[in-house]
Amino acid sequence: MILTILDKYILKRYLATFFVMILLFIPIGIVIDVSEKINRILANKVPFVDVAKYYLDFTIYFANLLFPIFLFLSVIWFTSKLANNTEIIAVLSSGISFNRFLRPYIIGATFVSLLALIMTIFLVPKASAGFKNFRYTYLSGNGPADERDDTDVFRQISKDEYIFVSNFNEVSKMAFNFSMEKFKGDKLQYKLIASRIKWNAKDSTYTLFNYSKRKVGPLGDVIETGEKKDTIFKFDLEDLTPVVYIAETLNLTDLNKFIEKERDRGSSNINVYLVVLYKKYSIPISAFILTIIAVAVSSMKRRGGMGVNLAIGIILAFTFVFFDKIFGVLAEKSTMPPIIAVWIPNFIFGILAIYLLRNAKR
Repeated sequence: MILTILDKYILKRYLATFFVMILLFIPIGIVIDVSEKINRILANKVPFVDVAKYYLDFTIYFANLLFPIFLFLSVIWFTSKLANNTEIIAVLSSGISFNRFLRPYIIGATFVSLLALIMTIFLVPKASAGFKNFRYTYLSGNGPADERDDTDVFRQISKDEYIFVSNFNEVSKMAFNFSMEKFKGDKLQYKLIASRIKWNAKDSTYTLFNYSKRKVGPLGDVIETGEKKDTIFKFDLEDLTPVVYIAETLNLTDLNKFIEKERDRGSSNINVYLVVLYKKYSIPISAFILTIIAVAVSSMKRRGGMGVNLAIGIILAFTFVFFDKIFGVLAEKSTMPPIIAVWIPNFIFGILAIYLLRNAKR
């Protein structure tokens, strides 16, 4: 495909405005974040290197989070300028169709979509891990202990094995009121309980305190008790006390493996993990939908000028983000299938894009 002078002109404006928008708003976000957290950072004597790395992760994390808004407003901005300068009228009057006028926008949306997809697969998971770890380590009330789901943890660790702990201490790596049950079909084979269980990172073993193990047999139960016992289990620390944001920190390959593992275990958080997975694909696709809506809204020269187009753009952009968040929460907390919930905003705004585009052509 050969790019004409018009294609290069619009494509250059598309990409330049988008990246300038990011470069303008990210520093503002950093300044606001610093002003909110500077007292806590100074009080905890956070090393400068950790702070610098945090704000690098912050930049990647929020550029990805606010990507739809940046893209939408940038297209609204420069297309409105084209309309106000009657450049669009001149282009269409020369015999170029509206669909042909859209071609450089679609090319730009393809580039931005691929960039967003690469970021969500490779860069954003690492940035998310650094961003969340910093916040839980230095800024949250209880420090690193807050990053784990450590109260009333119930986990299915295999097809027929279940574990439970009432709470977990991150510092001592010790859980309390531990129990483990193994079934065969619907029949209990054995149950192990302990007042405490301690994770030994050095040799990846566990120490049981005040434990009791009951094996159910056809002729009678066998009970084993003791004050202390070192043993090995098939589950690890992540099973005993999972990190609450673990799915956000995994790349695509690891995330798929993690979801399969959690699905086999019957994890109650499976919908949360599926939402993270599906959004890796839905957000890049939104680049095309938002680009078409932005062009359709701003290609008309209005009496109120660029202000009216920007106002409409801001309302639509935040409505999209609002829908994205609402349906994401519904997928995590209700019975709505995650794949449907994640794609509903794109579906709704896709219909809106078709409607606005048909009106713009007239």
